[in-house]
Amino acid sequence: MYSMKKLLTTVMLAFAAIAVFAGDQIFLHSGKTIDGKVVRVDDFKVIFKYEGEDAEQTMSKKAIEKIIYSSGREEPISEKIVINGKEDWEKVEILLDVSEIVGLKKVDEIKGKSTGGFSGSKSDKKANKKLLEAAAEMKCPFVFMTSESKSSGGGWGGWGGGIASIASANQSLKKGIAYTYNDK
Repeated sequence: MYSMKKLLTTVMLAFAAIAVFAGDQIFLHSGKTIDGKVVRVDDFKVIFKYEGEDAEQTMSKKAIEKIIYSSGREEPISEKIVINGKEDWEKVEILLDVSEIVGLKKVDEIKGKSTGGFSGSKSDKKANKKLLEAAAEMKCPFVFMTSESKSSGGGWGGWGGGIASIASANQSLKKGIAYTYNDK
């Protein structure tokens, strides 16, 4: 009887110790899991502390699939975007806030350029599509926009330029950096 009480007490203490040290789990799209404590979830990022550390870390919500809190509650954060090639360009997301890239892997600088047309917005859409296609070709689901510029010519382009000179006057150039999920 005494040994049964001792065994039961030991088991209870073990479960209590596990409960005290059990923290939150952050599941990344890369397949990695982080054990720690979630401090807060913002619009674009999750702030957390690694288990046994006090320093706050930041990670983009784009890199995180879900969080399972120590209470057992599960919070979905973002869905993984799978890009198989250039044909998936419409799935690529443009990121504008620098906090959205923390925890993602930088692949390469890309650009999309378009000229022509009477409408600057048509030229802008073409440049945007080329930028997204360039990211999709690298199988990158994200583009962090670094710059965009538009220019349009004025006038007829000199003697004999005619409508052809006006049509090529609208130009749009977009630059960005392609990002993917960090496999580390």
